[in-house]
Amino acid sequence: MMRKLVCWAFPVVIAASALALPVGDAIAQQSSADRAVSVTPSRRMCFSDTLQVAGVVVPRNEVLVRPDREGLQIAQVLVEPGDTVVGGQVLARLIAPDGQGAGQGIAVQAPTGGIVIAAAAVIGASASARGEPLFRIAARGELELLADTPVQSLASLAAKQSAKIDVVGIGELQGEVRAISTAIDPVTQSGQVRLILGSDPRLRVGTFGRARIEIAQRCNTAVPLSAVLYGSGGTLVQVVRDGRVETRSVSVGLMAGGQAEIREGLNEGEMVVARAGVFVREGDRVRAIPVDAPAGRP
Repeated sequence: MMRKLVCWAFPVVIAASALALPVGDAIAQQSSADRAVSVTPSRRMCFSDTLQVAGVVVPRNEVLVRPDREGLQIAQVLVEPGDTVVGGQVLARLIAPDGQGAGQGIAVQAPTGGIVIAAAAVIGASASARGEPLFRIAARGELELLADTPVQSLASLAAKQSAKIDVVGIGELQGEVRAISTAIDPVTQSGQVRLILGSDPRLRVGTFGRARIEIAQRCNTAVPLSAVLYGSGGTLVQVVRDGRVETRSVSVGLMAGGQAEIREGLNEGEMVVARAGVFVREGDRVRAIPVDAPAGRP
């Protein structure tokens, strides 16, 4: 007895949507969707170009007080360092060594008003018109910082440039450049600059101070320092445009407050990778997330 084999044919149906799925693109899209980077816009910012110097506090104009006559002896000293005096005020009295002469003696007067910064007058000592001054006075009480600076920096200095001066024991004071020396020390190859401090009563001659002189100010495009890459080929930033990373060669200028001045290669408002060079490369597709966006929201 013969058996008849029957084969049943079942149609195989493949969904058109499955055939149409671009698998490679789907994977790439999923990959790019996961690659989020923090970005920040470049902004316009002003930078100050400063020069740092150090020196000591000195009188702006120092007046030396000596007697007009020789052979007299100091009988009385009426002021001491730190005292404020006015023009014509009696600072000391002198008498003849033998005590003759008379009366109140000869008065040594202040030729101008100011602050007594040193006094060498001692009762009983001789006073000389050619010897050490009896008194040194800072005229009008005006003091300044006398600072040294490298010779190559002198060309960038000019009168009336503003400065912030930090004096030991006092703190920061506002000042400005008054004069720049034309003489150069042949040993240290440095020159001197004088910065006006004014007549603050807290200042003392000989006190050490540091100053930051504002040489110039520029306003330009700026990005965070963390957005700048330093390589053998120069400085770079990574710009995100149309969802892709572009590497730009830029010229970096001044730096301040965690920001870098971009002098060339970047326009204001362009979005840059906030921490450049960590995860992305040229041409990568990314999803940009502003660094100041609220948490959980791009």
